Amino acid sequence: PGAAALPLPDRATIANMAPEYGATMGFFPVDHESLAYLRQTGRPDSTIALVGDYFKAQNLFGIPSEGQIDYSVVLPLDLATVEPAVAGPKRPQDRVPLHHLGRRFTELFTLPVAEGGYGRKAEELSFEAFVPESFSNGASARHEGGAQNGFTPNQAQKHDTNPATEDAMVDERPSTVAPDTADSQVNERQKIGHGSVLIAAITSCTNTSNPTVMLAAGLLAKRAVERGLSVDPVVKASLAPGSRVVTDYLNKTGLQPYLDQLGFNLVGYGCTTCIGNSGPLAAPVEDTVLKHDLIAASVLSGNRNFEARVHQSIKANFLMSPPLVVAFALAGRVDIDLTSEPLGTGSDGQPVFLKDIWPSLSEIRNLLQSALQPDVFRRLYDDFAGQNPAWNEIPAPTGDVYAWDPQSTYIHEPPFFQNFSPEPRAPSDIIDARALGIFGDSVTTDHISPAGSIKKNSPAGQHLLSRGVAPEDFNSYGSRRGNDEVMTRGTFANVRIKNLMIPGVEGGVTRNFLGNPLDIVPIYDAAEAYKKAGIPLIVFGGKEYGTGSSRDWAAKGTALLGVRAVIAESFERIHRSNLVGMGVLPCCFEEGTSAVTLGLNGSERFTLRGLTGDLRPRQQLNLEIKAADNSVRTIPVILRIDTPIEIEYYRHGGILPFVLRQIAN
Repeated sequence: PGAAALPLPDRATIANMAPEYGATMGFFPVDHESLAYLRQTGRPDSTIALVGDYFKAQNLFGIPSEGQIDYSVVLPLDLATVEPAVAGPKRPQDRVPLHHLGRRFTELFTLPVAEGGYGRKAEELSFEAFVPESFSNGASARHEGGAQNGFTPNQAQKHDTNPATEDAMVDERPSTVAPDTADSQVNERQKIGHGSVLIAAITSCTNTSNPTVMLAAGLLAKRAVERGLSVDPVVKASLAPGSRVVTDYLNKTGLQPYLDQLGFNLVGYGCTTCIGNSGPLAAPVEDTVLKHDLIAASVLSGNRNFEARVHQSIKANFLMSPPLVVAFALAGRVDIDLTSEPLGTGSDGQPVFLKDIWPSLSEIRNLLQSALQPDVFRRLYDDFAGQNPAWNEIPAPTGDVYAWDPQSTYIHEPPFFQNFSPEPRAPSDIIDARALGIFGDSVTTDHISPAGSIKKNSPAGQHLLSRGVAPEDFNSYGSRRGNDEVMTRGTFANVRIKNLMIPGVEGGVTRNFLGNPLDIVPIYDAAEAYKKAGIPLIVFGGKEYGTGSSRDWAAKGTALLGVRAVIAESFERIHRSNLVGMGVLPCCFEEGTSAVTLGLNGSERFTLRGLTGDLRPRQQLNLEIKAADNSVRTIPVILRIDTPIEIEYYRHGGILPFVLRQIAN
């Protein structure tokens, strides 16, 4: 009954966030609510009737009531037990009840790094630092003519931004302050400390396609402004919905001006903070964070918060609904219990609590019915292509074969088909390999292939500088995913990744044992040295290796670095499959064995035997470990090629040459 009563936007939110609760997918059957949504979003009556008739004819229409279907497993859920929650600070699956967030942040502050904490001393928690008086929030730039998405027109062109597309990549504006207080607060000395909220982003994702929570955010902003609350100017706030419909109904309901006053101005449409395009903090703010090594926070309505993804200097990142993003921006900190502590002090001198300004569901529904009409969808999307003149004017080459531009730093011909032969070469054992990296548990695809900003002193940054690209034009790894030269250099380049070959050091570095083994070098540089010497590479991981977003470059970059195999305690299923697809061998230690229990430090040489002859899914292989003193031990590992077709992919060197040979033959 609860599922049938859910509005479709709520169903879509729950279904899309299946990765966060560990499912392959979440499914709600088509029913009258689904047809009502089609009608509300401007679909023709004939289409709506066809959908209903089809699912009824298939006996798939409607959510079955108890007893209608014999399920293999039934999980009862009392909706009265559902309570507000956030997720973080490093993984989307780490759920924290709202009332427990302040206590949880305090716990994590002193918890060892190996246990997911920050390893700091309790007495540091109360430390606060002043942002210098030179702090400028960039408010004037926000109000320049033509900058409707947070840019001046020239800036928008420079960043190749198409605000109306789903994949628009935009840099969000500098830290904000409400327009009516800009002049008085620009030069104030602002205090920040551990747990301070420095980024608050209502950012494009499932949440911003749900009008219920977006209207709730607008109503909460309205009531906050009416009570005299404001957002501290050090907080970089932004609004980046996934659809122009959101802008229409926020303007129609009169809620956008209140969001604007709190700093949640429209910066564009598409992926922003959640994919790492938060843009820079104001320089004095970031300088203060780095100088005092602050555990500062971001709050965002996206669904990914892996380390260094949102911003490389922000170490605590919490996912939450859009109205809670507004609430935490007002509070200015995450070490707080918003169910019992005030957001701030109102203009009447009285404390204002979240419950005082939280909108009711009936209020939201009334607004929804008046603001969200079918004609809005028809008007904004009937001629979608014609409404994007800037995109349409981009010149594009034609022809049967893509015309690669050697001058482009965005799109480059990848070397996936170099040395291609009509017939695949027989798989061979991996002999005398070196460890490129030894990693612990929960290494995500964001650690393996970061999506955020490109640091100037990183291999990718140095490459772009050599090509004449200025640092302000680096953009992000996500926007340069069409350039293998950048993305390969960015593999394992996350500033928070921890290579156990170099204990206590963060960042994409390793040891190059061809030179002085004490030398610490970027992982890319070491991989290039080993490649020139003809030495194969192995990566070792812990539990859940490759969790997170299904990012193809996490596998592509691994292969292009020269990694022949990844041996871990366990794999995220999609990343394991992607590795096979790129011709990289995934293997698992036997239960109870790991790189840590084996005492590996990277000085060893490794030989993986059993790859010749007829490979079988999940067969046992032998890993020979030759220590620096030339002593040898052999352990079994399990081949994690799980299906016969994956055996074929691996035999061909990956899915790309496999498909090309299928076409050629």
